[in-house]
Amino acid sequence: MFKFLHAADIHLDSPLQKLQQYEGAPVEELRQATRRAFENLIELAVSEGVDFVLIVGDLYDGDWKDYNTGLYFVSRIAKLRDAGIPVYIVTGNHDAANTMTKTLRLPEGVYLFPIDEPGTFRLPALGIAIHGQGFATKAVKKDLSVGYPAPVSEYYNIGVLHTCATGREGHEPYAPCSIATLESKGYDYWALGHVHQREILSTEPLIVFPGNIQGRHIRETGPKGCMLVAVDEKGSTHAHFHPLDVIRWVRCQVDTGFTEDADEAVDAISLALTELLEKSEGFPLVVRVEIKGRLQVHEELSGDLERWTNEIRSAAIDLSGGRIWIEKVTLDTASPSPTEVPGFVDGPMGEILHCLDEISKDEDQLQSLGEVLNDLFKKLPRELKDGPEAITPDSNEWLSGLLGQVRYMLLRRLTAKGNGR
Repeated sequence: MFKFLHAADIHLDSPLQKLQQYEGAPVEELRQATRRAFENLIELAVSEGVDFVLIVGDLYDGDWKDYNTGLYFVSRIAKLRDAGIPVYIVTGNHDAANTMTKTLRLPEGVYLFPIDEPGTFRLPALGIAIHGQGFATKAVKKDLSVGYPAPVSEYYNIGVLHTCATGREGHEPYAPCSIATLESKGYDYWALGHVHQREILSTEPLIVFPGNIQGRHIRETGPKGCMLVAVDEKGSTHAHFHPLDVIRWVRCQVDTGFTEDADEAVDAISLALTELLEKSEGFPLVVRVEIKGRLQVHEELSGDLERWTNEIRSAAIDLSGGRIWIEKVTLDTASPSPTEVPGFVDGPMGEILHCLDEISKDEDQLQSLGEVLNDLFKKLPRELKDGPEAITPDSNEWLSGLLGQVRYMLLRRLTAKGNGR
């Protein structure tokens, strides 16, 4: 009977986070990723001949640094206007009215829900009513869904809401609501946004987070896209996920327990990366390599992590032709105890390891360490303070993990292994 696209969290022109640029990495592909994913959304809408498109918050990533982001949106959305496909948008926390100091008049065929109260767009020819309310401010803490109107009789009713629902890890608790409240409205479909992981909260009616359309950091792994929703002659709703992303984020865990040294570990990682590439369906990959395994190899790797990270990057460039970007290399193994360092159990090295053990298990000492680092933290650039991989000296968990990394570096440098000194 009719079809529509449900998309959210486009974050147009958002930079992909925590990526160190280096020679041979696919820089331009990464820089344009959110735009190309948005273009895929436009192409899908036109090719499927949908009746309308819903964008459920965070079309933008915050205030534009100039007007080019807005001009880009207008230029691309014109293709939907030419195809007779209207677009209905609610603002989310990233593009709330109070965060946008630059604006452009919306092009024909693009409709924005009000921000002071819920509004309804009716499509009489299709028998559809779309209800929604955008964010007036970035931090909306009340349940907006409570004020949504009753369903329009004899119409197919859609609720459009940017929300954390009952709360999701990694997402601000904005516009919280319960599934029961949404179900009680009597709508046929709830189009949600804000949570970047695809999730179906209910099937009767369908209540759906489509996720964002392009992963932007290592917590946003796997395919990203939108929902193509079809309603048949009987009024039954069928929603199917369509990927739109152009670059995939992947965790690559490698057990180096069988390797004898760091060179063999790099070979094992290269093999794992090759297998990832074969399964990538042609997508460029942003990869975090997480190394597990025997202590001997980890000590060698961590003693000069910069060198071995670049050895891994070199291998990735060679085997992938630039289709793999190594975002980060991490080491995951149990920290060495003094008894695992021959000759140092009762000496200065043993005392250092005992000290690290003591600090890492003592909440008060960790807090004191964080206070010492706080002045340095204030001088760091903003990109190191924000996002899921931020430096957080006020977090005891983060500090404890940092001490675990320090162990290997100290062992390597104080024993002067492999450096000729």
